[in-house]
Amino acid sequence: MKVLWVEDHAPVCDMLTIAADKAARNRVQVDLVIANTLMEAERRLRLERFDLVVLDLTLPDSFDADMTIARVANMGKHRIAVVSGSEERDAAVETALGCNCNISPEAVSKASVPFNRFIQRPDAFEDFLFDFMPAAGAASVRAA
Repeated sequence: MKVLWVEDHAPVCDMLTIAADKAARNRVQVDLVIANTLMEAERRLRLERFDLVVLDLTLPDSFDADMTIARVANMGKHRIAVVSGSEERDAAVETALGCNCNISPEAVSKASVPFNRFIQRPDAFEDFLFDFMPAAGAASVRAA
């Protein structure tokens, strides 16, 4: 599965990079790309195809959660998952669902994500990402 994780918090990016490296060494099928800004994410989305975009809503170049999701949603047929510390995350996901956006129906608080566990158990990282995919889509992506 090819994943674009949009995150500007450096320690989180470092942990994700280590988790992705360990996943690759353990032959876990996660191809992770990290973007630190919304503009960088948009550039990546123009150049590459992703199965999943994990989106933080508190980016340095994005001031409106709904607009951030809309901008990413309009750039391809990828699934979006919100993993953010923003208090607006649940409301933003609900709005996106109302607009028929291809988004995971539940936002995740960044504080509850077990980044250290992803480093220790690469399969837990893969499972975390697959949990955002729709049931039928996850089976087809996993089979690829």
